[in-house]
Amino acid sequence: MTSVAIMQPTYLPWLGYFALMAQVDIFVFLDSVQFDKRSWQQRNKIKTAKEAIWLTVPIQSKGKQGQLINEVEIDYTRKFPGGHISSIEFNYRQAPFFLEYSPALFSILEKRHKYLVDLTIEIIEWICSELGITTPIRRSSLMENTGIKADLLAMLCKQENATEYISAPGSRDYLSESDAFINHEILVSYHDYNHPDYNQLFGHFIPYMSIIDLLFNLGAESKNVLKSGCHLSYTDEGKN
Repeated sequence: MTSVAIMQPTYLPWLGYFALMAQVDIFVFLDSVQFDKRSWQQRNKIKTAKEAIWLTVPIQSKGKQGQLINEVEIDYTRKFPGGHISSIEFNYRQAPFFLEYSPALFSILEKRHKYLVDLTIEIIEWICSELGITTPIRRSSLMENTGIKADLLAMLCKQENATEYISAPGSRDYLSESDAFINHEILVSYHDYNHPDYNQLFGHFIPYMSIIDLLFNLGAESKNVLKSGCHLSYTDEGKN
């Protein structure tokens, strides 16, 4: 069997994103669909001494309604990347593995990528290398794009000769209403991730932070913690 997962590229994703990447044979970045401003595509959370805060990448949006994800440009007239680097350093400089991982992360942030997608994907690829995730990566914008929602996902899977599509649970409703995967004889399963606890700075545990929270606090142990939350649930979609 060949399993495929398809997700929109996300800025500094959470643990479950990488757990899904680690479970499949091929991972496709869905960067050929419409950009959703102020979504996970351009922001994520880190932990501070008081609460979780957002880090949001500023983008050029004036007069650019309806942009696709791979068309969105970063707005460097705002305090980026300096503001993000300062926030990360201030809140994680006491973490056990901050000095091990922060130079590489900051180097990527300082490259001044023109497009948001290039920044997010380079960060994701770097984190994958640190976690030992070697899943081959594709971009949907470089593939044939036909249809929307389930039809598009099934078409992308078919191009990779997939026999199984592993989806985030949030897509369950609209996938269950479509025959797209049945028509292509592709089994659908869902990545139901149980968020593990781990040692963080600043007292009580806050889940659903960016993966860098885990890396800075646990270092090489992060991969084992990441995998501990993995669970798949199956449907009959794709079976005749």
